[in-house]
Amino acid sequence: MLYPRSFLFVPGDRPERFDKALRCGAEAVILDLEDAVGDASKDAARDQVGRWLAAMDAADRARVAVRLNGLETAWFEADAAMVRAAGARMAMLPKAESSAAVARLRSLAGDDVGVLALIETARGVRDVDDVAAAAGVVRLAFGTVDYTVDMGLSGDPAGFDYAAARIAVASRACGLAAPIAGVTLEIADTALVRADVERARVHGFGAKLCIHPQQVAAVHEALAPSAAQVDWAQRVLAAAQASPQGALQVDGRMVDRPVLERARTILGRRS
Repeated sequence: MLYPRSFLFVPGDRPERFDKALRCGAEAVILDLEDAVGDASKDAARDQVGRWLAAMDAADRARVAVRLNGLETAWFEADAAMVRAAGARMAMLPKAESSAAVARLRSLAGDDVGVLALIETARGVRDVDDVAAAAGVVRLAFGTVDYTVDMGLSGDPAGFDYAAARIAVASRACGLAAPIAGVTLEIADTALVRADVERARVHGFGAKLCIHPQQVAAVHEALAPSAAQVDWAQRVLAAAQASPQGALQVDGRMVDRPVLERARTILGRRS
């Protein structure tokens, strides 16, 4: 899909899970060389990811991103070089804090690689406009776990509201797709996954990072419009088609161009 709704993390040192991840219903897969892989396994994981990417067909490769180790680590340059050599189409930059960091990644991985910029620090939020406007950035993601640590948050989801709003506004202002919400650590609690998606939707997010295949269906369900929303949107567009020149009312409310656009957006979100 052009704008995936679900991004499933898979540890880069678990190659037996790579193919399964592509077939589990997630619309995009992130092979993780950073947090999910211990220091002693970094090099082996990079080699396994590179071999798998190089051997797959172009359609599947387009659904896969690689999360590199951070810019300041000893593994960053080799990770980026592997992305180029394996023909990966997307790379996730952790702790993205500047356009210069994005440019450094693309100088090593290739100018044709799309960058998923992971905003997960106070500096990243402060300078999110610069990151979003950087050449090569295709989407922003919110790294809520690291942001919680960086900011010393209590764990109340209200602590994410300011950063989420900044990320969403920067995405829209730079013409990017709706940003990607952070992970839900409670793997089996699909009700919490849906609640987290609904809170992110309040700010304009349109996708979510997942850490287990069990979360994927809940993400898709939460991002899909409700039956009532679909019914309203269909009635709005039907009324507009029946009276293309005149003033419209649906359910006692005026319908103007922004309302029509909202109706079209709702119908476009159907699975």
